This record gives sequence, structure tokens and C-alpha cells, in this order.
Amino acid sequence: MANAKHMAGVIGLGIMGRRMITNLVQHARFTKPCAWDPDPRACADAVAETPGLIIMDGADAVIAAADLVYIATPPLWHRDYAERAMAAGKPVYSEKPLGVDVADSRALVAALEETDTPNVVNFIQAASRAVTLTEERIVSGALGDITGADIIVHFARWPREWQADADWLRFRDQGGYSREVLSHFLYVTQRLLGPATLLSTKPVYPADRDLCETHISATLDCNGVPVSVLGSSGGAGPDRVEMTIWGSRRSHRLHDWFLLQSSDGGEWQQEFEEVEDPRAEAFDFQLDNVAAWFEGRANILPSARDALMVQELVEAMLASE
Repeated sequence: MANAKHMAGVIGLGIMGRRMITNLVQHARFTKPCAWDPDPRACADAVAETPGLIIMDGADAVIAAADLVYIATPPLWHRDYAERAMAAGKPVYSEKPLGVDVADSRALVAALEETDTPNVVNFIQAASRAVTLTEERIVSGALGDITGADIIVHFARWPREWQADADWLRFRDQGGYSREVLSHFLYVTQRLLGPATLLSTKPVYPADRDLCETHISATLDCNGVPVSVLGSSGGAGPDRVEMTIWGSRRSHRLHDWFLLQSSDGGEWQQEFEEVEDPRAEAFDFQLDNVAAWFEGRANILPSARDALMVQELVEAMLASE
């Protein structure tokens, strides 16, 4: 199987589903996927971006035809499609969060594990060079004692302009940048520093109670390491997405998702030579690991249980007012 090509079935053709298709067709280990979305316009957009893309008659047809199933719908439907894939004996590759109800997500994880269904979740930084090198240096002691970590995100507009078609992202029931963006960094935090305990949290919501958070601040404890989380939206200026791991010898700053700087006390220094498209590089690394996972080889992708830990943390952060 090491040289075989695999067909992914893509359910959900919003921005994430179409972005995944773009990267799948360019990857040496995957064939052109089959796909479906309940919205005919989304299907048409996907075919326009990827000529020859096979649009199936429904989700069950995708599941039947595919080697593995990638779920890129809004979170409300993740469990339904994962259960259909599970019933068909197909490996599940899902977007996060697993759902919008923690109890439902716990039940889904239990079912995946009870049926031995292979599963991974698409935290896109999992295989990135920035996270991999940071993890190596923490383990080796190159950063020294970890004294703390800061996660900071700001969005001038939420949802971001390129997410305009995903209107659900602006609503409190499924959306918000804490679930969509902070969750990625909370996964990285727990991978690097261990399970997080929520010490305090303060989300701020607009007057319209249907809309998602505008601001959030929280403090976590990861095996004795304090972690501060700060998020906000609104206001002119560039978006900001970064995480700093403070070490007694050297600190690491992950910024703009996939880039890494380090400092031994002086100015921040770039760790990697610039690449033309860091996002495409990260997707390539991620799909290398998806192929390894599907083939039963070693990989560094998070499981549904890892994603559940993140979801539980995010929902706890959003629940207190």
C-alpha cells in the first residue's frame, strides 16, 4: 500500500472542503476525490475550481465510493456524517470541532473507539515545521524551563472576508473565532505542554445574543505552566494570530499560523527560510501524515479524542459570562 494512491471522499464544499480538494489533487498519494454538498452552488463552485471533480448524488454515495471520508461541513453535522462513515467501515478524517454539543461529541468519540474506526482531525498545524521544531526543542531541553505561554488573536472582521459564504461562523451556536481559530492553538498548547486546566475565563458577547463572542480572555494551567489566552474582533488593522512559548534559555513565537521565530533574549529571528506558500507547504506535510495514517504507519495527527479535549476546553471558555 505504500505506493498506492487513495481516494478521499469530501463531504462539504465550503471554503475548507474546496481548499482540501485543491491540495489533494496536487498530492502524490491521493487521486482526485469524489465530493458532495447539499448546496448546488457549492458543488458548482468546487467543479469550477477543480474541473473533472466527481460530484456524487449524496453523502452516502461519497462514503461508499471513497477510501476515507473527509468531513468539512459546519460542526452541527459532523457527528451524523462520521457515524455514517463508521457504519460503512470507512476511516474518518474530520474538521474540528467534532460538534457543538460536548455530550454528543463524547458519544461520537466513544463510538469511534468501540468500533476501532481509524480517525484523525484536521488541526492544520499538527504536521507544520513550526510546531514540530518547537516540540523537539522542548523535549530536548533546548528551550530550558518553560515559564509560560501566550496566545493572542485579533480579527478586524469576523468572519473574515474570505469566509463570507460561511454565515454560520458569526453565530453563537456553532461559530466564533474561539472554536474556529483559538482551538488550533489550544491543540498545540496541550500537545506541547500537556492537558490544560481552565483557571479563569471571560467571554464578551454583543447585545444580539445570537451572535458569537467579540472578546475573550482566559488563563490556563498546563502541568504548572501558566497560559494566557486573549482574543478580540473589530477595529481597523491587520489580523493577528500568534502563540509564544517562553523558555528560560530560548523562546519560540509561532505567528501567521505556520511561521516561527525564536529569541535567546535579543530580537526575534526567523527560524526558516521563507517559502512561497507556507499554507500549501503545511497542507502537503499534513497530507503526508494522512496517507501514513490511512496506511497504518506512524504519523503525528491528532485523534478525535484529542479534538474532544480541545472542544471541552473551548466550550468551557465560552460558557462563563
